[in-house]
Amino acid sequence: MKNTEAFIKDINDGNTFKGDYITLGSAMLDGETITDTFVNVPLKTMNRHGLIAGATGTGKTKTLQVLAENLSEKGVPVLLMDIKGDLSGLAKPSPGHAKIDERMEKIGLPFEAKGFPVELLTLSEQDGVRLRATISEFGPVLISRILDVTETQAGIISVIFKYCDDNHLPLLDLKDFKKILQYATSEGKKEFEESYGRISTASTGAILRKLIEIEQQGGDLFFGETSFDTQDLLRIDENGRGYINIIRLTDIQDKPKLFSTFMLSLLAEIYSTFPEQGDSGRPELILFIDEAHLIFNEASDALLNQIESIVKLIRSKGVGIYFVTQSPTDVPESVLGQLGLKVQHALRAFTAKDRKAIKLTAQNYPDTEYYDTAEVLTSLGIGEALVSALDEKGKPTPLAATMMRAPMSRMDVLTESELSSLLAQSQLAKKYNKEIDRESAYEMLNEKIKQAEAEEVKQKAKEEKEALKRAESKRKTSTSRRKSTRMNPIVKVLTSATVIRGVLGILSKMIK
Repeated sequence: MKNTEAFIKDINDGNTFKGDYITLGSAMLDGETITDTFVNVPLKTMNRHGLIAGATGTGKTKTLQVLAENLSEKGVPVLLMDIKGDLSGLAKPSPGHAKIDERMEKIGLPFEAKGFPVELLTLSEQDGVRLRATISEFGPVLISRILDVTETQAGIISVIFKYCDDNHLPLLDLKDFKKILQYATSEGKKEFEESYGRISTASTGAILRKLIEIEQQGGDLFFGETSFDTQDLLRIDENGRGYINIIRLTDIQDKPKLFSTFMLSLLAEIYSTFPEQGDSGRPELILFIDEAHLIFNEASDALLNQIESIVKLIRSKGVGIYFVTQSPTDVPESVLGQLGLKVQHALRAFTAKDRKAIKLTAQNYPDTEYYDTAEVLTSLGIGEALVSALDEKGKPTPLAATMMRAPMSRMDVLTESELSSLLAQSQLAKKYNKEIDRESAYEMLNEKIKQAEAEEVKQKAKEEKEALKRAESKRKTSTSRRKSTRMNPIVKVLTSATVIRGVLGILSKMIK
């Protein structure tokens, strides 16, 4: 190994930038922290995405918290997926602790307790700003990928959207989509066949079953109005700090389909609405996806391809995506290869499989003559990590074992009263939490069916009335004919009593 002086020079040379940057902590060598030898990440490359990984209890959440705080201070808004429910403390300053003081002294940084501007968002019935999107905003392609349908079923979904566009039927929520699927093979079957071709009942049934799966996971709360405007994620407070938007997802862990649906829709909406900016020197928005395996484990191949495409393209919009998970192997290689910043906390080598995973993880980091990377991965303490970033030219910085700085905000959740107070101050809650259920496809189709049924009853009554009129006319005609026959002079003579008696008399004589 080279000496400490050479190590310090390499770290300082590789972590000195012209533009703005975030300091994660101080470098370590042979288990010892080297005070004032800082490990920095240039703000310019933070839209190149990243990974925060490590075993449970090694400090991943605190690293996420530190990055969110420092981004906010630099005026960069942040969006956090809070699955464990332990990030709301970002709104309040740290109460301080002797261990925090000791850590920051070792690193060589001053400690200042601060709270940050926080907005609480929710996908479910938890308190917070409601996040919603309409079925129409998803569109047929995204809906098909989320539902993981066959090519034939995807074609039917496209036809359904086309019919709704042609007939000005808004598709807002799941009940709208379910209603039009049912209508296409029942009351509207003839109409669809004439204009769009035959719709298979078996195919619409399969699509409906997939919709019900999403509905059971809370999709009925997510799909609808008012749609969330992603521009509201970019707010800056009066002190120039970016808002930290925290999506409360503690009740979503058993609803991976809903979580992946939301994530894909959010990324697609950001990509379609944010302007191109390339490498502008600072990111527009940074997303942190905690427990990232929830997306990848449940995602179909189509969904994974969509996520991979968006991760590749969205950085040109100034948006960085950071995955937080226990092992890098939780993230597909196609996505892992796109990540610029990697913060790897300790891994545990309890089994042969663990040891194999550690060797694979070590290969994801730049070669270094100062560490045996695989060995360091198992010896890191809590709040320590291996860090590799991209410099301002996009080249990897020297790999550094790092004593991570402590968060400035509270490392604990807000109390119920603090949460209530924070929500009461929210301007976005007033904008998005009012429930709207305007007339859409469901109501319009029901009205159309109702009118058709009323028209059918009216037509049937008209036909019955006309049948009665024809019968009455026929009866009158028959009666008239009989009356006319009786009034005929010849008939009168032939049926007179005199003639009848004469005929009967002749017949009587003939018999005798």
